[in-house]
Amino acid sequence: QVELVESGGGTVQVGGSLRLSCVASGQTFSSVAMAWFRQAPGKEREIVAAISASGGKTYYRESVTARFTIFRANSKNTVYLQMNSLRPEDTGVYYCAEGSGPYYTSVDDMIYWGKGTLVTVSS
Repeated sequence: QVELVESGGGTVQVGGSLRLSCVASGQTFSSVAMAWFRQAPGKEREIVAAISASGGKTYYRESVTARFTIFRANSKNTVYLQMNSLRPEDTGVYYCAEGSGPYYTSVDDMIYWGKGTLVTVSS
């Protein structure tokens, strides 16, 4: 069983920045893809960004491209999400998820989930 613990959420003004962290337990971290999802109030959970096991391949949803950066430190079993130029529509609970293989393909491949960290962007 893998446990994922997110941190770094909080309240920030429009245009501000936050860095989320997710620490994973277990021995599989360096061999599997990781991803960040978010869920806004009243909306479905959506993919924000994903990163391959080696860190060499990344994916971003269009609305966060050039503002968010996902990266990982396999030696620390940690994946990060650097969020810049935050907008009110970025508000939501951000979840870290671990995949079943080295590359992200879909939400169906994510087998472990954290409990989430709340990000609020105020205008």
